[in-house]
Amino acid sequence: MLVDQLGRPLRDLRISVTDRCNLRCTYCMPAGIFGPDYAFLPRAELLSFEEIERLARTFVSLGVQKLRITGGEPTLRRDLPELISRLAKIDGVQDIALTTNGLLLPRLSAELRAAGLDRVTVSIDSLDPEVFGRMNGLGTHPQKVLDGIEAALTAGLGVKINTVVQRGVNEDGLRNLWLALRDKAVLRFIEFMDVGNHNGWNLDSVVPSREVLARLSADGSGAEFAPVSPNYAGEVAARHVSADGHEIGLISSVSAPFCGDCSRARISAVGVLYTCLFAGSGTDLRAPLRAGADDGAMRELVAGVWSARHDRYSEERGEITRGQRERQKVEMSHIGG
Repeated sequence: MLVDQLGRPLRDLRISVTDRCNLRCTYCMPAGIFGPDYAFLPRAELLSFEEIERLARTFVSLGVQKLRITGGEPTLRRDLPELISRLAKIDGVQDIALTTNGLLLPRLSAELRAAGLDRVTVSIDSLDPEVFGRMNGLGTHPQKVLDGIEAALTAGLGVKINTVVQRGVNEDGLRNLWLALRDKAVLRFIEFMDVGNHNGWNLDSVVPSREVLARLSADGSGAEFAPVSPNYAGEVAARHVSADGHEIGLISSVSAPFCGDCSRARISAVGVLYTCLFAGSGTDLRAPLRAGADDGAMRELVAGVWSARHDRYSEERGEITRGQRERQKVEMSHIGG
């Protein structure tokens, strides 16, 4: 089994298919940076579907079992169901998922499901139109995301819902969000993270997961939720179940880092392999692909990168944020979440 320097296996691959998005969420692609004149990647620089399929086969041969398609907003990539169909035919792939803001799911869900997509993770941070509009940067109404969730459920896709929690922004509406959606999907609440270089992150803006749990409880104590065992080794979200049987997930990258179990690799839209969400640099896989490297050479390259991996940024974050050293990170819009 291929493992890295900390004994972590390679099990999950996240593939970005575009750096473009139809929202400007403040914690990912703030409009002040990614404005109308922002230069997005030319189509020719993006990995083709053939290149993505070939890389996916390479990673699966090294132990990857789960594929997740990300962006930017991946539903903006033209003919996305064709890519899903290609990936679904790879022997050894056990699960194909998509991370999305949900806006285009009403017209794409059925086709994506038919192509072989298993599930979607949809982002919605508030049901309050004003709060959500401010967080998504474009004033988009939450009902548009709710319509996407309904379309995904109708198509037979598994659905999870992600909510990024920021102090002084949306924490007051968490319980309302959970009560409204808990019968439709598992909600996962994510501590605000310092992804990319432009989202204005600071530690004071983080709402620790223990506080989130308290805010979800009717009495404000968190006591109505009981922790449950993870579904599998390396699961990102700590699972809890309410007294009436509704599950939530808490993703605590800041207050309770989970680097020790991380089994995820990421490929950017231009084919750069990153071994951490917070990485500053990666390994170019597109260049050798386009130069004619055979499957054996690509497999050796990827295996070498993973076996040398020793990333544990979230565990080291305290030292970094105290200013002892600075680190530029790849933008989230290039590698997804």
